[in-house]
Amino acid sequence: MDGEEVLIEAVVCSKLNNIRLKGKTMQRLLVRDETDSCLITWFNQPYLKDQFVVGHKYKFFGKVSRKTGKVTFNSPVFDKEENTKNTGRIIPIYPLTYKLSQNQLRKIMEAGIKEVYGNLPETLPDYLLKEYNLEDINNATKHIHFPDEFKDFNIARKRLVFEELLSVQLALLELKNSYNNDIKGIEFSKDAKMSDVINTLPFKLTKAQLRVLEEIDNDMESTKNMNRLLQGDVGSGKTVVAMCAAYKAVKSGYQAAIMAPTAILATQHLENFNNILGKLGIRCELLISGITKKKKEDILERLKNGEIDILIGTHALIEDNVIFKNLGLVVTDEQHRFGVKQRTKIAEKGENPDVLVMTATPIPRTLALILYGDLDISIIDELPPNRKKIETFAVNKNMTNRVNAFIKKQIEEGRQAYIVCPLVEENEEMDLKSVEKIYETYSKEVFPEYRVEYIHGKMKPKEKDSIMERFKNHEIDILISTTVIEVGVDVPNSNIMVIENAERFGLAQLHQLRGRVGRGDYQSYCILKFEGKSDTVRKRMKVMCETNDGFVISEKDLELRGSGDFFGTMQHGLPEFKIANLFQDVDILKMVQSVATKILLDDPKLEKEKNKLLKDLIRDKFTKRIEI
Repeated sequence: MDGEEVLIEAVVCSKLNNIRLKGKTMQRLLVRDETDSCLITWFNQPYLKDQFVVGHKYKFFGKVSRKTGKVTFNSPVFDKEENTKNTGRIIPIYPLTYKLSQNQLRKIMEAGIKEVYGNLPETLPDYLLKEYNLEDINNATKHIHFPDEFKDFNIARKRLVFEELLSVQLALLELKNSYNNDIKGIEFSKDAKMSDVINTLPFKLTKAQLRVLEEIDNDMESTKNMNRLLQGDVGSGKTVVAMCAAYKAVKSGYQAAIMAPTAILATQHLENFNNILGKLGIRCELLISGITKKKKEDILERLKNGEIDILIGTHALIEDNVIFKNLGLVVTDEQHRFGVKQRTKIAEKGENPDVLVMTATPIPRTLALILYGDLDISIIDELPPNRKKIETFAVNKNMTNRVNAFIKKQIEEGRQAYIVCPLVEENEEMDLKSVEKIYETYSKEVFPEYRVEYIHGKMKPKEKDSIMERFKNHEIDILISTTVIEVGVDVPNSNIMVIENAERFGLAQLHQLRGRVGRGDYQSYCILKFEGKSDTVRKRMKVMCETNDGFVISEKDLELRGSGDFFGTMQHGLPEFKIANLFQDVDILKMVQSVATKILLDDPKLEKEKNKLLKDLIRDKFTKRIEI
């Protein structure tokens, strides 16, 4: 019985006792039934003072505790005997905001539903409701809040999840169909062979890389306009794939654009492209905001004249004065840093160029189909054979001294370290260590003998790039950072990553951060410092320690956290899911994907009368968002 959730009916034996504690209040009430007495406790709810009358009977529902033979209840919900608003039935539990109680919110929702019930306009066509046995909108809305039985709740939820996922799928498939049907792509030359590049490489490509290159090659040689997502874990070799595609474009008489999210990553790409493609006579150039005005003018002139084959740069590439002579291929790296609009804007600089979108953020296929439903998907699911496993350890704060000793040992051996924290400035509400505070501690107290620097997202791009350049050149030993280094430059000499408050990050993000080390010949380590003892926290830390496979990690992340905002779906111009959970609702998602395909095969532009409601639904949800 201890720890169980129970419903009791009992008589109030005492007046509510209001006890003042440090910064808060505690309310206590003694109740009794024919078997025993029970002490009930609430915190910070002084308004309960007038709710109870001695001698009257009430119902209480909550978790019961039995300590030293005494029965106690902590913060139960309650009703007067003749009332059943909060007990003896299924009730909703809402996320609350300041000073609003569950009781108040339930009353508001009940009144609202009573007001609109029967008057809500249907949002799904009648033929879909019948064919898939879905509840109508009025009953679904009522039962999702106040079901009579759990069966009613499940039926309502299925209908609302179906609608939410269908609207997203239809919008994205419409976009994809418009690429495929309305736009004729460039037919690149069969004589421009990617094998020319592959044969010059100082290493062998993996089977996964070769498979993906074949998919891209087929796309480029067809008249279909390529819009392909290339997913590959950190270090899986996506850049080489982009090089081969760019080479094919150039050898077919076109130019290629490679867009990276940071100047330092763009610079790194230029070095890599020049090292391999320079030998084959391909002319690569870099366009970032830091270059001189004279140099920029020279680049823009040569680009317009066709004297530059591959232009690599940041979002500076989408500026109006950047004019290509004959743009045939656009590659965007780390797509989740760019919105749909930026991807479209650079593509508009050519006559329907092929588009390759790359990301190192491992996304479960189910989620990728939602985020990138407008793209075909290629996956590099294999790491090069020489890639060393990054040893990962999860520790709590009592291990801090040992962690610091380990960092010291590595630096003495000539290595460098990253320390990552979640916030830039101290936040009084959350006891999180900030970059600036840790910098003070590390530079003055823990490691005064080493060169310690910090970097965060609020700095100007030039300042961030300068710090990263110094870290790369080993002018800094320890770099304290926010997640700004999540997508960053290779620093082969850095082999240790310490992540503070690791429980505050999603697993996919932890994996991305961990990928910043292990880029050189040295054994690399990732140390996750976490607080909290919850089962979920322990499971998440265990996953990170047991696997380096980004796809396994992303599936677990989706399972443990849900799909709410997996890594910022808002950046994609998609609405946040209000009710669907892509892990829990994968069966509905699969069904909806086939439903959406079937609908658009019959009615590609949703022009038929029977699909009018679907067209309205998509317009209402996406008109303002899909361009973000």
